[in-house]
Amino acid sequence: MLEKEEYDLIVVGAGPVGMMIANLVGPSGLRVLILEQLPSLIDYPRGVGMDDECLRVFQSAGLVEKAIPFTFPNQWLDFRTARGRTFAMVKPKGEAFGFPKRNAFIQPLIDRVLLEGLVRYKNVEMRLGYEMTGLSDNGRAVHVTARAIDGEERRFTTSYLVGCDGGRSLTRKLVGIPFEGQTESTRWLVIDIKNDPIGVPSAILVCDPSRPYVTIALPHGIRRLEFMVKPNETEEELCSTEGLKRILSIAMPDPASARIIRSRVYTHHARLAKAFRAGRVLLAGDAAHLMPVWQGQGYNSGIRDANNLSWKLISVLRDGCDPTLLDTYETERREHARAMISLSTLVGRIFSPTSWLLASFRDVVFGILNRIPPVRDYVVQMRFKPMPKYTEGVVVGGVSSGRTRNAVGRLFVQPRVALRNGSVVRLDDAIGYRFAIVAWAADPCIYMNGEARRVWSRLNGTTVVVRSQTELMSDTNDVDPETVLVGDVSGGLKEWFATEDTSVAILRPDRFVAAVCRPQEISRAINALGRAMRMQSEKGVPYCTNADNNCANVG
Repeated sequence: MLEKEEYDLIVVGAGPVGMMIANLVGPSGLRVLILEQLPSLIDYPRGVGMDDECLRVFQSAGLVEKAIPFTFPNQWLDFRTARGRTFAMVKPKGEAFGFPKRNAFIQPLIDRVLLEGLVRYKNVEMRLGYEMTGLSDNGRAVHVTARAIDGEERRFTTSYLVGCDGGRSLTRKLVGIPFEGQTESTRWLVIDIKNDPIGVPSAILVCDPSRPYVTIALPHGIRRLEFMVKPNETEEELCSTEGLKRILSIAMPDPASARIIRSRVYTHHARLAKAFRAGRVLLAGDAAHLMPVWQGQGYNSGIRDANNLSWKLISVLRDGCDPTLLDTYETERREHARAMISLSTLVGRIFSPTSWLLASFRDVVFGILNRIPPVRDYVVQMRFKPMPKYTEGVVVGGVSSGRTRNAVGRLFVQPRVALRNGSVVRLDDAIGYRFAIVAWAADPCIYMNGEARRVWSRLNGTTVVVRSQTELMSDTNDVDPETVLVGDVSGGLKEWFATEDTSVAILRPDRFVAAVCRPQEISRAINALGRAMRMQSEKGVPYCTNADNNCANVG
């Protein structure tokens, strides 16, 4: 019998989601194994758009500076009629989360950044050419069998397994989770070209009913084109030399000279796993959800999964939180994934009708809407994009006496801040990948009782006090040496705290706001957070302040 190799976490699939999970879990010291059936990473472009949330996760993994050179920031999205007239434009401004809202990128180069990032951790192991052939979950561990590329059978055991093995996920099938939704009847031909023969620095959707197509500028002189495939056309025909010349002639004057990287036909999918967890097995990325490409959110949604799940796995595997904490992954992520699927499907139906009558109606409607500034700005600034907002899970309500608590469950802002040594950094770099109390002006920890301090210590939390940049230059700052004192360079943090009518925000490692309060309410908030985290006290009961018997019902 083959000897079993033991791990804390096995990730099936070495795509961006699986490698991001390993990069985020790596610093915890947990033993992680990635199994990938291919002998090497896929080396051709697939995803082409990263949003600001996605780049912020790369920042949490310590990889954003290596990823940025393979991105093209602030790319416009230009919707045009068959005659070439723009009827809708998306060109959002601002960097509320620390990065531009729309970024084109080269996926193979970004994937390589993720792969090289794993080298930092001796506790993370990658096995290429290992295909999972089976798994069983006995309630105490997951047992996995895999076949190496040379035919050798191997056996592994792990506390938890995350299936990041794509839309055809074997993980999902083995645990019997249905993949609900539909496959669109339309097919698309994707072509990637070197030495961009078009050169316009935008993503342009030409909504021509006779043949809708998309042309997208990517970094390093690469151009992505996608054409709708007609019912009687085959992949063999379209991807032949003559077929490619014929279809590329729609978008460029000399298709014969185009330096094609690859071409293939794919079908749009809109599917959502009925559950994201089955016992000790979880799903993430395309294994959990597939969406049409119209909003470029498939890649970003997978990275959001990794961001939500990784710190919860660490909390359960290393920090002693109850495994029911992992149920909040599905609670928080599934409905947002559904919203992204619905938006992508809707946008596709609006912008790619094959009926001239519907296309003409759409053009007239958008022509009218573009004359209404609030509506135009709603589209231009990409406010239609559903932002995650958690009302259940690891969020705590009802602990603040402030007027509003709209911030709870939302992603916290990330302006640049000044440190005591004079350097200026993005806020997350001053915090690190951990829980954090971010407070305006005063250090709320002086009001923290003993029980709350024990919870905060178990959460490995830090405290950040924000003051104006002018105050930072004073020698009268009286905060604890372990407290991170930062200066509000742009005034963005002052604006956030003033708007939310609060002075303390408790952030999760994924930078979502778990709670807001006033300084003297910090113990109540921290102990309620301990309960939301499924933490146990030394006596084996959920944390709760002695002064507030109701905190067990909060969150």
